[in-house]
Amino acid sequence: MEVQQFYYDNKIVKKFIYASIFFGAVGMLVGLVLAVMFIAPNLTDGVAWLSFGRLRPLHTNAVIFAFVGNAIFAGIYYSLQRLCKARMYSDFLTKLHFYGWQAIIVGAVITLPLGFTTSKEYAELEWPIDIAIAVIWVTFGVNMVMTILKRRERHIYVAIWFYLATFVTVGVLHIVNSLELPVSALKSYSVYAGVQDALVQWWYGHNAVAFFLTTPFLGLMYYFLPKAANRPIYSYRLSIIHFWSLIFLYIWAGPHHLLYTALPEWAQNLGVVFSVMLIAPSWGGMINGLLTLRGAWDKVRVDPVLKFFVVALTGYGMATFEGPMLSLKNVNAIAHYTDWIIAHVHVGALAWNGFFTFGMVYWLIPRMAKTKLYSTALANFHFWIGTLGIILYCIPMYVAGFSQHLMWKEFNPDGTLTYGNFLETVTAIMPMFVMRAIGGSLFLIGVLVLIYNIYRTIRQGQTIEDELAEAPALQTISAGRLKGEAWHSWLERRPVQFTVFTTIAILIGGAIEILPTIFVKGNVATIHSVKPYSPLELEGRDIYIREGCVGCHSQMIRPFRSEVERYGEYSKSGEYVYDHPFLWGSKRTGPDLHRIGGKYSDNWHYNHMYDPQSTSPNSIMPGYKWLFANKNADYSKIQKKMSVMRDLGVPYSQEEIDNAYVSIQQQSQQIALNLEKDPDYVRSVTESEQRAVANGQEFVPMSQREIVAMIAYLQRLGTDIKERVEE
Repeated sequence: MEVQQFYYDNKIVKKFIYASIFFGAVGMLVGLVLAVMFIAPNLTDGVAWLSFGRLRPLHTNAVIFAFVGNAIFAGIYYSLQRLCKARMYSDFLTKLHFYGWQAIIVGAVITLPLGFTTSKEYAELEWPIDIAIAVIWVTFGVNMVMTILKRRERHIYVAIWFYLATFVTVGVLHIVNSLELPVSALKSYSVYAGVQDALVQWWYGHNAVAFFLTTPFLGLMYYFLPKAANRPIYSYRLSIIHFWSLIFLYIWAGPHHLLYTALPEWAQNLGVVFSVMLIAPSWGGMINGLLTLRGAWDKVRVDPVLKFFVVALTGYGMATFEGPMLSLKNVNAIAHYTDWIIAHVHVGALAWNGFFTFGMVYWLIPRMAKTKLYSTALANFHFWIGTLGIILYCIPMYVAGFSQHLMWKEFNPDGTLTYGNFLETVTAIMPMFVMRAIGGSLFLIGVLVLIYNIYRTIRQGQTIEDELAEAPALQTISAGRLKGEAWHSWLERRPVQFTVFTTIAILIGGAIEILPTIFVKGNVATIHSVKPYSPLELEGRDIYIREGCVGCHSQMIRPFRSEVERYGEYSKSGEYVYDHPFLWGSKRTGPDLHRIGGKYSDNWHYNHMYDPQSTSPNSIMPGYKWLFANKNADYSKIQKKMSVMRDLGVPYSQEEIDNAYVSIQQQSQQIALNLEKDPDYVRSVTESEQRAVANGQEFVPMSQREIVAMIAYLQRLGTDIKERVEE
C-alpha cells in the first residue's frame, strides 16, 4: 500500500489563533467600556463615534465574528487536516480566507463607530461587507469540502459533521437575512418589513448563535476534548442522535425571541414547541462530552486545559437548559427585555465560547511550538479569575433582571403602577451594573494573562512551521452500502450525500416558518390609517438607526396590563408595514418608545437629546450633542431613499418623491417654530456654534440640523394607531 508524505498547514492555524486572541482582547475591552458607560453615561460626552449606541454593535461583532470566529477557523483548520489526513485543498483559498476575514473585521471596526449599520442584531454590517462575508464564507466552505473529498481517511468523523452543518447553515442564514436594496455605498434598506423582518432577523439571530457559536464548537469539542483527555468519545451512537436532532430542531426555535409581540400566534407557538424539544439533543451533547472524562478526573484537577473544557461544557449545559426555559411564555413574560437575557447570553459567550477557546489555545500552541506551556500556574490563575469574572458578571445581571420584572409589573391597591417612572427601576439596579463591570474586568485580566503566557510559550519554543505527516492513499470502494454496513456508516463515507441531507434538515423549519409570513397576507392585519413616514421622519428614523437607539429602547408594547398602563395601547402587526428594517428591540435599558409620539413637547425631546439628565434626573442615557452641531443635515439622498422604499412596496407617489425637499423644509421649520414658541426653550450654544461665530462662518438655523429630523421621527411614533382609534 502506497504511503504518501505531505505537510499539515500549521501556519494558518497560528495566524487564526493570533487574530482570535488580539481581537478577543479588543472586543472585551470595548465591552468593559460599555459596562462602565452604564455607571458613567457621559464618559465619552460629545464624541459620536465613541457613543454607546455605536460601540455596542462593535463589541458584539468583535467578540462573535473576530474572537470566536477566528478561534473556530483555527480549530477547524487544525483538526480537519488531521481527521482527513490531508493538507488543506488550496493554500491560496486558505490565505484568501484568512486575510479576507480580517479585512471584514477591519471594515466593521471602521464602519460601525461611524454609524453605518443596518441595526439588525448580529447582522449590523452594511451591504458591501455582507457581500464580502458571503464570498469569504464560500471560500472557506469550498476549501473545506474539497479537503474532505481528497481525504485519506475513509469515514468522516463526527467533528466534520458539525463543520459541514455550520458551513451550509450559516451561509443560508446570512444570505436570506441580508437581502437588502442599496441606497448608497454604505446605506441600504431590508427587503423585509415589520413582522416579516422581525421573524427573518430572529430566525437568523437565534441560529447565528446555534450554528456559529454552538455547532462548530461542538465539532471542536468532539476533537479536542478526547485529545486533551486521551480518551475516546463516550458514545458514537449518542453523537449521531445528537447531531441530527440538534440541526433539525434548532432552526425552528427563532420565534421564541418574539413571544407576545405582533408576530402571528402560530409562529410563536412553533418556536416554543421546538425550543423546548431542544433541551434533549443539547444536553445529549454536553453529557457525551462530560462522560468522555469518566476515569480522567484526576487529570482534570491538575490540567488547566481540561478545567477550561469542563467549565465550558457546564456553561453550555446551563445556557441550553435556560434557553428552552426562556421560551416558555410564562417565563419569557418575566425575562424578555430585562437584564436576565444579558446574563443568559454571557453564560454562553464567556463560559462556553470563551473558556473552550482558551482551553484550545493552551492545548494547541505548545504542540505546534514543540514545547511545554510556559506556566501552568498562570493558566490556572487565568482559569480561576476568569471563572470568578463570569460569576460576578452574570449573577448581578440575573438579580437585575428579576428586579426589573418585579418593579415594572407592580401595582398599587388603587390600580396605578407602583413604579410609574421608568428611571426608578434603573436606579434600583445600579449596584448590579457596578458588579458587572467588576466581573468583566476580571475576565479581561484573565485574557491578558493568557496573552502573556502564550507569548512566553512561543518565545521558548520552536518557530511554528508546517508539520510533516504521512498516510496511505484512500482506496476506492463501492458507492453502495456494503453487506452489514449501517446506513449512517455508509453516509459517513459519502460526504456529498451527507451535506445534501444536512441541507434538507436545516431548510425545512426555516421554510415552514418564514414563507407563510411573506406570502400569506392574512398574517399581517391591515390598518388603513397607517401611512408611510414623511421625508423628514424617514431621515430621522435613519439617524435613530445610525445612533444605535434600538440597542436600549424597544418599539413593541406587549399585551400586558403593566405595559399598556405604562406605555399605551399594545402594538399591532399592521403598524409596522412600512418599517424597513423593524426596530422592535431586544433590551429595555430605557422605556419603550412605540407610543412616545405626542407624549412630550418638541422642546422636551430637544433638551432630552442634548442633556438627558436635564429632563430625566438619574438617567443613564448619554447626550447626543453632535445632532445639534452648527452644520446642515445631509438630506441629499432623500429622493433615492424614497425611491428604494417605493421599490420595496412603500406607497410613495412620484409627486411626493419630487417634493421631498419642500416637505422637509416645511416640517422642519414647523418644529423649529414650535421650539421658539415654547416658553421653556433655551437654544443651546454649542462649541461648534461658538467656533463658527468666531471664524466668521454662517450660523446654521436650527431647522436645518439633524436634531429636528430626530424630533420629527420620535413625535411620529405610535400616532397612526391613535388616529385610527379617534376615527
